[in-house]
Amino acid sequence: MDTKYNPQDFEKKIYKEWEDGGYFKAGVNPDKKPFTIVMPPPNVTGQLHLGHALNNTLQDIVIRYKRMAGFEALWIPGTDHASISTEAKVVGKIAGEGKTKADLGRDGFLKEAWDWTHKYGGTIKKQLRTIGVSCDWDHDSFTMDENLTRAVKRVFKKMYDDGLIYRGDRIVNWDPMAETAISDAEVYHKDQKGKLWYIKYYYEDSDDFITIATTRPETMLGDLAVAVNPEDERFKDKIGKNLILPLVGRKIPIIADSYVDMEYGTGCVKITPSHDPNDFEVGARHDLGQCVILDSKAHIVEGYGKYSGMERYEARKAMLADLKEQGLLVKIEEIDHAVGYSERTDVVIEPLISKQWFVKMDEFAKMCIDAYNSGELKLIPENLSKTYMNWLENIRDWTISRQLWWGHRLPVFYTEDGEIIVSEDEPDEEGKLEGKKVTQEEDTLDTWFSSALWPFATLGWPEENEEFDYFFPTDILITGYDIIFFWVIRMVFASLYTTGKVPFSHVLFTGLIRDSQGRKMSKSLGNGVDPIDVVNKYGADALRFTLITGNSPGNDMRYDEDRLLASRNFANKLWNASRFVLMNIDESDDLDFDGKNLTLEDKWILKRLNQVIEDVSKNLDKYEIGMAADRIEDFIWNEYCDWYIEFAKIRLYGDDEDAKANVKKVLLYVLKSMLILLHPFMPFITEEIYSSLPNKKDMLIVEEWPEIKEEFNFTEEEKNVNSVIKAITAIRNQRASLNVPAKTKQNLTIVAENDKNKDLLEQIKAQFINLASASGVEVLNKDEAEISDEGLVKLVFNEFSVYMSLDELMDYDKERERLQGEIKKIEAEIKRAEGKLSNKGFTDKAPEVVVNKEKEKLADYKDLLEKTKVSLEEIKDK
Repeated sequence: MDTKYNPQDFEKKIYKEWEDGGYFKAGVNPDKKPFTIVMPPPNVTGQLHLGHALNNTLQDIVIRYKRMAGFEALWIPGTDHASISTEAKVVGKIAGEGKTKADLGRDGFLKEAWDWTHKYGGTIKKQLRTIGVSCDWDHDSFTMDENLTRAVKRVFKKMYDDGLIYRGDRIVNWDPMAETAISDAEVYHKDQKGKLWYIKYYYEDSDDFITIATTRPETMLGDLAVAVNPEDERFKDKIGKNLILPLVGRKIPIIADSYVDMEYGTGCVKITPSHDPNDFEVGARHDLGQCVILDSKAHIVEGYGKYSGMERYEARKAMLADLKEQGLLVKIEEIDHAVGYSERTDVVIEPLISKQWFVKMDEFAKMCIDAYNSGELKLIPENLSKTYMNWLENIRDWTISRQLWWGHRLPVFYTEDGEIIVSEDEPDEEGKLEGKKVTQEEDTLDTWFSSALWPFATLGWPEENEEFDYFFPTDILITGYDIIFFWVIRMVFASLYTTGKVPFSHVLFTGLIRDSQGRKMSKSLGNGVDPIDVVNKYGADALRFTLITGNSPGNDMRYDEDRLLASRNFANKLWNASRFVLMNIDESDDLDFDGKNLTLEDKWILKRLNQVIEDVSKNLDKYEIGMAADRIEDFIWNEYCDWYIEFAKIRLYGDDEDAKANVKKVLLYVLKSMLILLHPFMPFITEEIYSSLPNKKDMLIVEEWPEIKEEFNFTEEEKNVNSVIKAITAIRNQRASLNVPAKTKQNLTIVAENDKNKDLLEQIKAQFINLASASGVEVLNKDEAEISDEGLVKLVFNEFSVYMSLDELMDYDKERERLQGEIKKIEAEIKRAEGKLSNKGFTDKAPEVVVNKEKEKLADYKDLLEKTKVSLEEIKDK
């Protein structure tokens, strides 16, 4: 092994060895139980970000663990065509060349999109390799692969034939930048300040009027009625009368509908069926018809005078000015409200009547609810079940058509007579299907339609094959909680509907990664972190360990470079400890470990190894990955490195060759076991260290997961050594509190509770000399010990007590001199702080937090002064 830990020297080399050696591959194996994960497919044009790094590290940990635990472990990678995002990038690219979609035509544009995909589509997969993902690249999938496309057509036709897909004019969420409909799940809401405008609507042939309140005055051009509650006494005699629509002059009726809340606003609601989902329902009940006043770019359509052609907010401004000038604007009220934005383009969505394709969701929602209630599907953490259930219980039909060219084109064809044919087949050379001349639907499917089929389509469905039968259903999905609606629920119902099975038994949700101040990472804040930059600086293992430690499912976590340094330090600690062990092993050493001739210290570390194997295995089986990582780190750093290696040095550096040979075997056996346990979390460093071990397999990645050995359950020995560790720690702390120099030694007397403890302590008493700066150690039985406490420090533990002589430890003259010097320093600090706090210029002008900090310092100094004086008083006569 190299002298220094430098991950850049071996990480790429090791990954190439894994991939070239076929260690990630999985196939049908009747002798093994399968375990399957499908990777949430990142966008084909995406770049690796910390969310990808976290998500894929967690998946990699699980798959490496299951592989070592004897499963036929398949991890299917892949990417998503990301219709809106990719189309926007290609549109931008051709715009830079002075071209538009219309210039290229559909086929020309799709060629550009495929060229873009082939050029940039592999970027994130290359980056994923950098962090060590051990997925089966032979199973790599893309949502527009031939088998995925075949699956999409099959499911669409089945849903259509079953009456679950329909076409209709409905209010949809319209993205005016992408010029396409989007689903409810693709809309997010921002709480922001807004206004409520109160506007007069005059009665026909009357000077009387009613007042309506609206947050979207530009949509009044499309008003077809004003509604009041039928129980509202204020308006009962007005129902059926006509109003004159301001700015337009169109007659609109007053209608009665229980949808209206009498307590909100003025009790009168403008009804705009083409631009509001609730108004659409009211309009349908009253047969009002439709009046679309916005085009696909959210500009006012022709027929509205000077407003026509104006962008929606430009039109709003002009209309409000005209309303004010005509005396129709009653008042403006400031409000707080939630505004819907497109998740893809970050523009305000526009509710718009549009002819779209929809999936009926009631039956599918019930499937998802039943899957959860029956226990077939488990969510981690459990509290996200409320989010899951709430969305399903309030679900609306899913808008699946998109006015885009990049994506899966709907397998819908129209005959010249207007007949609809849904087919998995393509028209023949004459453009005919079923003997009829057809044209295909222009729209493409929502990206999430194909993604919903991901867990089974990636395994070759709808074709019958061994892999699908063997590996499906998959075992766990690991994904961000932010796509529970977009993707998770849709996979659940698509799989249940198509295969009759839940697609996975568990879903582990990750949280967001925030910066050290708790802020969401974004370009505007400039607080984003490029994982590849981190890997280049600290190594992939440090990044992986930082992302998973101290992290619990579903909770957001903070990314802090100090934590990254701590992970790097842990890797360095392991590297140096491993080098120490290997440097003390000779080629001639017999290192076959048989579990014999064990000392008390050996039995302790083997029992602790049993415990860490049990803990880490249980944590991983329950997908408590952060807890598993914390546990193995504690074992390696504290128990193996800080204690057992130190315990071992007496024998390693001693003259007893048999003892030396035995301790080498234990050191190596435990080192190898803990490398296996750590491998899923930090695969590169563990594989590199493993390559230097004697008596090893081909590569660590295919080692068998360690098992608990009953013969190593040395409970009594573990208990006693734990007490010895506590005693040595307490002695060190006592010496530090007394400022005893490291070279100063002292005699220790240890009084055991019984003969058995005395025998055990005799076996380990040399460690007090080795690690507690003792010059000599005497072990006595409690019944034979006669010790006065005068001038001694007594440390009490369950199995024994330790006595230390103060006279041996302290030069009282020097200690008195030191304490007197400390008192002078503390008094000077007190004087400085009191002076500062008595200065009104400071207390009046300094921030309150700074003043309070100074007061806290003063209180701490006064407390420290009292304690130091007590310490001096205690030794004044010594």
